[in-house]
This record gives sequence, C-alpha cells and structure tokens, in this order.
Amino acid sequence: MRKHFRKIAKISLVLVYLVIAAGAIVRMTGSGMGCPDWPKCFGYYIPPTEASQLAWQADHFYEKGQVIIVDESLRVAKQDFNTSETYAETHWEPYTKHAYALFNPWHTWIEFINRLFGALAGLATVFLAVASFGYWKRKRTIPILSVLTVFAMGFQAWLGATVVYSVLEPAKITIHMVMALVIVAMLLFLIQETKESAQQLKFNKTIYRLLLLAAIISLVQIVLGTQVRQFIDHQIDLVGTSEKHLWLQDPTIVFYVHRSFSILVVMLNVFIGYKIINEALGYQKIKWVLGLILLEIVSGMAMNYLDFPFSSQPIHLILASFLFGTQFYLVLEVLNAKRSPKTL
Repeated sequence: MRKHFRKIAKISLVLVYLVIAAGAIVRMTGSGMGCPDWPKCFGYYIPPTEASQLAWQADHFYEKGQVIIVDESLRVAKQDFNTSETYAETHWEPYTKHAYALFNPWHTWIEFINRLFGALAGLATVFLAVASFGYWKRKRTIPILSVLTVFAMGFQAWLGATVVYSVLEPAKITIHMVMALVIVAMLLFLIQETKESAQQLKFNKTIYRLLLLAAIISLVQIVLGTQVRQFIDHQIDLVGTSEKHLWLQDPTIVFYVHRSFSILVVMLNVFIGYKIINEALGYQKIKWVLGLILLEIVSGMAMNYLDFPFSSQPIHLILASFLFGTQFYLVLEVLNAKRSPKTL
C-alpha cells in the first residue's frame, strides 16, 4: 500500500480541513450543543429529526442509552425495555454530564455532520497508518508519525467530548481548534516527506526563520481570533442575533491585539515574498500565502465594517487555517531544500 500512501495522506488532510470548516459553521450557527451527548446524539447513531422523537411515548421500545427530554432535563434509558401506559421513572436515570436539554433539529444535524466528518477523518488516518508500514525499512519516521496521527485524532475526539460536556467552555474550544491545526501540520509533514521528486529549491536560513516566525504568528492570531469570537458570542447573548452592529461594541483588548497583529502578519509575509522572488529561491507557494492573507483581510474588514455578513465568520477561520497550513508547508519545503537529495 506504500504507493497509495500520499494519496491517502492528502485525502486525510482534506477531511481534516472539512472538519475545521464544519466546526466553524457549528460555531457560527450556535449548534455546538445540537448533540448534548457523545459519541451518540441523544442516544442515537442517527439523530432525531423531530421533537416528538425525544418525548416519552407509551407502548414504545427503548434501547439502553437512548435519551428523552422530561421536564426540561435529559433522561437516559437504563436498559432495553418496553414502556407501559404510564411513565415510570425507575426505567430512567438523569444525564449527569450537564443540564443542557434543548432540541433544535437544525443544530442537531449540523453538529452531527461535523462529527461525521470527524469520524471519516479518523478512519482515513487509520488507513494511512496501515499504508505507512511500507516505509518501515527505509524511513521509520513515517510509520511512527502516521501512528501518532491516529492517536492525535483519538485525542481530538476526546477533546470534542469534553467541549460538549463543558457546554462549550471557550478555553476548551480553543484547545480543540489548535489540536486540529497540529494534526494538519502532522499530515503536511508526511506529505512532504514522501514526495518522490522535489523541485530544485534554494535553501536560505533567514527565509526559514522568517517563515517559521510567520507560521507561529498565524497560530497566535487564530488563538486570539477564538477569544474575539468568545466576546462576540457573549454579545449575541446580551443583544441578540439581529443587532449585529452591537456585536463589537466596546470590545476587549484582545480584539485590538488581534487587529494590530494582522498588520504584522501582512508586513512580515510581504517581506518574505519580496525576498523569495528577488533572490529567485523558487518557493511558489508564497503567492498562495499572500493571496490567503488578502482574502483574510477582506473577510475581517467585512465583519468589522459591514456588521458580519452571512458566513463571514466561518470563512475567516477557514482562510486562517489554510494560511497556517500553507505557511507550515513552506517551512517544510525550506527544510527539505537544506537536505541532500534522497529516495524513499
């Protein structure tokens, strides 16, 4: 399966980015608690579509673990059983992870699709790990990192569960996002390491350090952005979804730091682009970086000055994750240019 390794790695990378995109949409629509339990959704592998499915029903068969809503709280079936004509509390136990007990079919299915993409990405990394052992004799770093990627996906799934159990605690959402980018970096490393014919690129120590700094700053920007998003969520709770012009009223210092850092991001990456082009180093993906930064600025300005046009928030986050991935891949290209040619 070694010949299919890079293809599987690329599919895994696409799926992880789909998870990031789906997560951004979950955040935009407020669907994070659409499935209040984990890994199932209201106790089902395929979630309900109507509130009536979560109401207690007479003469109905319930499986162990299925969930109903009673008196605005979740109840979990203790075992498989058939109901009688009257509700019997003895068959049920309260859900103890949290007290959230609302059902919105749109939120439920948006969150379910997010989890589905996560499961597909996890499965893809398992196939990746299996395929990686074709490299065992030539370069053991590849199978070792591939297996670690599987564990990273498992850890990410656990983080997703803790986010739900905490009822969307902001700090845990931020960690969840950063972990997704760590997985992106791991997959990009595997893709770069198994590239059979590399373009002739010139190594430049200064460019390497600047690219690494740029990638780190982008990661910091993403973390700051999640904190700004936390403030906006708080504002939405206060003023409602219709008063978009008030969402950024009297923002915290984090917003100003995030906005100021964007100036540094632009200046640093423009300088890197100038150096790469002027010295003919050959790193063409710097053009992708500059293009993504331009789109990122446009989406950020749209949110600030046009009162958050529809989908501008997830687009802003998705572009940021693409930017970090591209910058990290450039760092890997510079490192690869430093090494002597080799065959895997």
